[in-house]
Amino acid sequence: MIVDDEPANTLLLERLFQLVDLPNCRSTNDSRQAVDLFLEYQPDVVLLDLSMPHLDGFEVMNRLKSVIPVGDYLPILVLTADATERAKQRALSSGANDFLTKPFNTSEVVLRVRNLLETRRLHLQMRRCNENLESIVADRTSELRQALGELKETQQQVIQQERLRALGTMASGVAHDFNNALSIILGFGEFVLQSCRKEPAMSEAAEQMEIVINTAEDAAKIVGRLRSFYSTAKDLSERPVDLKALVKQAVAITEPRWKTQPRGKGIEITVHMALDETPPIWGHAHELREVLTNLIFNAVDAMPEGGTLTFRSGVEDRAVFVSITDSGTGMTEDVRRQCLEPFFTTKGEQGSGLGLAMVYGIVQRHQGELDIQTGVGQGTTFVIRFPAQTSDDEHACEDSPAGVERPLQILVVEDQDVIREIVVEHIGSDLHTIATAADAEEALSKLQSTPFDLVVTDQAMPGMSGDQLSAVIKRDYPGTRVILLTGFGNYGNEFENVPTFDLVLGKPISKEAFRTGIARVMATPPARARHGALADPVLA
Repeated sequence: MIVDDEPANTLLLERLFQLVDLPNCRSTNDSRQAVDLFLEYQPDVVLLDLSMPHLDGFEVMNRLKSVIPVGDYLPILVLTADATERAKQRALSSGANDFLTKPFNTSEVVLRVRNLLETRRLHLQMRRCNENLESIVADRTSELRQALGELKETQQQVIQQERLRALGTMASGVAHDFNNALSIILGFGEFVLQSCRKEPAMSEAAEQMEIVINTAEDAAKIVGRLRSFYSTAKDLSERPVDLKALVKQAVAITEPRWKTQPRGKGIEITVHMALDETPPIWGHAHELREVLTNLIFNAVDAMPEGGTLTFRSGVEDRAVFVSITDSGTGMTEDVRRQCLEPFFTTKGEQGSGLGLAMVYGIVQRHQGELDIQTGVGQGTTFVIRFPAQTSDDEHACEDSPAGVERPLQILVVEDQDVIREIVVEHIGSDLHTIATAADAEEALSKLQSTPFDLVVTDQAMPGMSGDQLSAVIKRDYPGTRVILLTGFGNYGNEFENVPTFDLVLGKPISKEAFRTGIARVMATPPARARHGALADPVLA
């Protein structure tokens, strides 16, 4: 762009640049039009006279500064007849990049313009590189932030799982002692109930004893749920479960909580069910029902003014899912991250902080996934996904035999006298021949002299544990079947590396459960001793 009040000068420069292959020129003889022409033309170099009417060159440079982007480099070459040192210094200090006096040498003008254009080109190239670099840095920063977010989320999951694992370890010892105590209550309760039923005058006592037995069984389930916070083992009572039917059952069971009680306070909660047919899942119906019940209670608490509770089920990505959505208060991000942790609650003294932690433990044990979608004032959706049942699972859940064909020779190994007496009473009523041992050493001594069909052994015993005893029996008496009794409430996970027994039964156990377990064991081939399971156990 050329700004000069003399038309002859602008015409000379335009023709000069055309001759040297720089034809892309625009010029003006009115300095007042310089800024408008600059904005329209966006030149790469400006040739500027100093002495002009209306606006001199210094004022033009001053106005150009206001429209040139910050950080941009626009070279200005001053062409003037004022050859004084003062004019040169003032021009360079006002923003000019080069200075030539009139009359000028045309070759020098061309060289200086080319140098300024090359500098301009390099500046633009550097700016593009910087922009690309900034874009790359922004992308990398975004990726790092995303990775950091994922890392924090993973850390939270690990911390949560470790807390559940610690709670499960602590609960394991508690469960063992409680289950042993409940075994005694349940065992003798069944004995007393049988006696009461034989006497018509004891009918009231029989009813009371039934309450005692039912309460003991419920307590055993509570202890099992406490132990199951982190357990991922499958026990033999798992069956195919219809998730759609389970949702309907949970809604019906909890109707007093979401319908009757709120209506008594003038609050209306509407339940909507959009349940598609789903294949069965493998699990415990009562535990999964407890998951749904807990989530319904939680949803009701989140809708103090009423609202809508929506249930959905279906199949997505080869997984069976069920979702529970409330239109309640929702959760903050901090609460969402912590709500599955044991003892975390936002309900103060009204909440124990174990409901959602129990839900999470049960879902994990069923090989499921739990996703929480929520926001403050946006309600909450719990989505649970389970693997669908396979054909192998269907084969595994076939009904067990109801009984055995002949009386058996059975050895009962239990270090607690009372529990040993209960086990003998349970299985002796079916005309089996029963021998007893107080520890593994006595049991091995009796095995040397008597061919037993079945050994029922406690797990936690002094000297040699039940699974160690089982390993010896399978090695030395391979035809003998072994049932392992445990009060730890874990049916397989703790012994998965040494499965040398035929069945694990958890305490407390009823007479019917014992009878079913014996029938199942005797109807299948005996388990084999596994290589390296226990070569030479040593008695303490």
